[in-house]
Amino acid sequence: MNLPLKPPGLALAPAAPRFINRYSDTLDGQPRSALQDLADGLNEVAASVSPKYFYDALGSKLFEAITQLDEYYPTRTEACIFRTEHAQMASALGAAGVRRPCLIDLGAGNCAKAASLIPHLQPQQYVPVDISVEFLRDAAEQVQGMFPALDVVAVGMDFSAGLVLPPEVQTSDRVFFYPGSSLGNFSSEEALAFLRRISDPAQGGARGLLLGIDLVKDKATLEAAYDDTLGVTAAFNKNLLRHVNRLLGSDFDARHWQHLALFNEAESRIEMHLQAQKNLTVRWPGGERSFRGGERIHTESSYKYTLASMSALLRQAGFTQINYWTDPKGWFAVFWAAV
Repeated sequence: MNLPLKPPGLALAPAAPRFINRYSDTLDGQPRSALQDLADGLNEVAASVSPKYFYDALGSKLFEAITQLDEYYPTRTEACIFRTEHAQMASALGAAGVRRPCLIDLGAGNCAKAASLIPHLQPQQYVPVDISVEFLRDAAEQVQGMFPALDVVAVGMDFSAGLVLPPEVQTSDRVFFYPGSSLGNFSSEEALAFLRRISDPAQGGARGLLLGIDLVKDKATLEAAYDDTLGVTAAFNKNLLRHVNRLLGSDFDARHWQHLALFNEAESRIEMHLQAQKNLTVRWPGGERSFRGGERIHTESSYKYTLASMSALLRQAGFTQINYWTDPKGWFAVFWAAV
């Protein structure tokens, strides 16, 4: 996969990607405000930790391993849609008047999904955004090596807290790319607010959004995807405790916690929890929390949508010209929504 070495009318991009870290005061790549966020979540009546704290360097690698598991269908199913429908996606962008977009990849991870689409969408600028700063740096360098003429601007930031991008990111023809059904980590109210930020000219300023969404299906398939037989997802979930210890200075012992995954049909969401195996107390500088045996920490929700419910949510957020493509089983969908 290669872009032309020098696209017509464009200067040759730098040999190395530009990297911008939006965390001015950090600990382990996270803003120090994360300490209060973590303490507040642990002190809730029903303790919780945001899933964004899964993604330290090890957590990012564990998630890569999860995507290779037999049970975890979303990544390969979405990739199949990209392979078979990339021409239709490029055509949909063109119909909206977008020819050489600024492709902003939210939660970019290893950037592999965007890399598969770059030859077809021909972006003028590629902007991978991720909370895991060092992992992002390595991934951006790999993309730059694959596409030496592409202007790559990697941004380390927590985009869930805001979408104000640095001035190095072009303001015209912005197309946001949010694959992997990561929008499902937000409640419906949070998802609507987030989508409105993307479409708002004063915030995201998007011309459109390419969005991957996991669809409702049978409970057994959903639960297996989040509780694999090899225990990789369990390790991913428990690694969150290791990351919290490093950030917060807490003393969680992962050996005393069990990974749980279940489908909450009433809420149409997969829930992941860590369950205490005995009565215990977790301490950190300035605070502590006692847990009873069987008490849980809620670490992730992954909401599942129908084609109709996601189309309605996108329209409510201000998007129009909504297209979508699905796999033959109807398990997953990729949406294009123009502003």
